[in-house]
Amino acid sequence: MARLCSIPAFYLTSLSALAITLTANADSNVDPANKVSWSENCGWMNWYDSGSPTSSQGVSIDSTGRFLSGFVWCENIGFLNLGDGSPANGLAYDNSTGADSGVNVDVGSGNLSGLAWGENVGWINLSTGALSGNAARLSDTSPRRLLGYAWAENIGWINLDLGESGKFVALDLGNGCDSTDFNGDGLFPDTADIDDFLNVFAGGACASPNPPQCNADIDYNNDTLFPDILDIQALLSVFSGGPCLR
Repeated sequence: MARLCSIPAFYLTSLSALAITLTANADSNVDPANKVSWSENCGWMNWYDSGSPTSSQGVSIDSTGRFLSGFVWCENIGFLNLGDGSPANGLAYDNSTGADSGVNVDVGSGNLSGLAWGENVGWINLSTGALSGNAARLSDTSPRRLLGYAWAENIGWINLDLGESGKFVALDLGNGCDSTDFNGDGLFPDTADIDDFLNVFAGGACASPNPPQCNADIDYNNDTLFPDILDIQALLSVFSGGPCLR
């Protein structure tokens, strides 16, 4: 018999907030052709199809690329809740209470962190950055897919790392552009992101102490063309609430 996981006391008062009741959500932006992860103990996990109509409560990544929301459907264990899409601070789930728990994405490294909840299996830990080369993460190259492993005390490892087409989870980042938090300082909208982008575009560097990733990617609209003036126009468009320009 599986050993029951030990749930920290601060979660017990707010588990009702995570009851697996499907509520309104934006349509999933998981690729319907690449939508599953694998658990040796639970089988396939579908990140796209939850809800009626199909995908209406599937997993989504927010427009800034910082956190996930929605439900994963598992034939053998039911739904997994990755968050409600409304972190208390607007940036990332705090994960210090059950009411503000969910899965975050580091916009610099792509590493996932935080907790998902399964009514039948308990907490699932996405903070596996200590696993050298196997941290749960979002790739920075196309297709933007999940990699690595997540851990659940009651069901073991969840494999996000299968390489065969159709047997991994890929995400469509919606408007096709990167996060407006170009310099990764957690502040957006912020004109310093525009300043840093223009500096890097011109061959310079982000202002200190921003992370190394800030200096790495000037293909803002991900059309594989750079340096390209359209990347500047796309950044300004998205920054002001408009569409990605490609």
